[in-house]
Amino acid sequence: MNILQSIFTDYYKHIIYELHPRPAVIENVNKMIHCGDSSHGGAMYGCPHCGNLKFVPFRCKSRFCPSCGNKYNQLRSFHMSCKLVSCVHRHCVFTIPAELRVYFLEDRTLLDCLFHSVRDVVLRMFSKMNKTENFTPGLICVLHTFGRDLKWNPHIHALISEGGAGNITPWRPVKHFDYKFLRNAFRKVLLERLTSRIGPAFRKVKNEMYTKHADGFYVRAKPNLCTPDITIKYISRYLGRPVIATSRIDTYDGENVTFHYTRHEDNKTVTETIPALNFIQKLIVHIPEKHFKMLRYYGIYAKHHKQEKKLRKCISAEKQRFLRSIQDWRQSILLSFGYDPLCCSECGTSMLVLEVYHKKTALFEQYRKVMKYG
Repeated sequence: MNILQSIFTDYYKHIIYELHPRPAVIENVNKMIHCGDSSHGGAMYGCPHCGNLKFVPFRCKSRFCPSCGNKYNQLRSFHMSCKLVSCVHRHCVFTIPAELRVYFLEDRTLLDCLFHSVRDVVLRMFSKMNKTENFTPGLICVLHTFGRDLKWNPHIHALISEGGAGNITPWRPVKHFDYKFLRNAFRKVLLERLTSRIGPAFRKVKNEMYTKHADGFYVRAKPNLCTPDITIKYISRYLGRPVIATSRIDTYDGENVTFHYTRHEDNKTVTETIPALNFIQKLIVHIPEKHFKMLRYYGIYAKHHKQEKKLRKCISAEKQRFLRSIQDWRQSILLSFGYDPLCCSECGTSMLVLEVYHKKTALFEQYRKVMKYG
């Protein structure tokens, strides 16, 4: 049991009866607490040579879990890299003012407005270069609702191809991104969408946003001058990663939790000690609703786009097939930690699966059933 599981296990009743969490939160917390618990099922392996047995428990596969979240990160990075066109991509960040964040917290369906606003603005920026060609870029958007200090701060990380496919021209490189247009257009489109969703009560806030943010909402779109391979490794850090890694949790004494983070402004390490229940509350607020898509593809990266097959990909079809073949649990452990989890510790023979057990099966019953195979 890791330190995060210990914190949530100790305060589980407080979470249920004091915080009154959403159903999606309860589901993910339960999964994370029981991740790797043998009583919730697993697979029994046996060595055909010496008869040595090994039980491997199931994992929870929740994005909220630190270990399973990293596995999810690797898989999504691979699927994303299979879609990327062989060109330079730019990492952009679309942020919103602090005054608007509470609306997305109170009504999480408004988070769709963030995705749609970024999509409309980027596609419009490319389309207006030549209305006849209607150039379309590749766009991958990832939603983050947390900053390094764990506060609620919804923003979009976008990976945009520095080029687009036209109706006549197969591909046109685009090195210049119109920052002024991105900022002003993102502000306008997002505020219009929020007004249509929230209603007339939002118009006063909308007018205040135009006054306070006359230059538009902040959009970071600086060139990164990275090759596609480096870009994949860079952006993969933002895909499906857990809210906090266990390495950032320094101590837990049963009442208080001490964690650290690197501050954006000056790159200094900041250490905070807060009550455990407050720490839990900071984490669970970032758990998305069930079936909500945190990663979305637009433009030529959208599903079944007509231009997709005409462009050269970063990873060839042959390499994709090879990489897909090593994405299973056994190969992932071997590549990450340098050992084969199914290699018998006694004789070195490759172990075979004997039986798969599901939740509520007693451990002694698992061994009793397996011994019948001997």
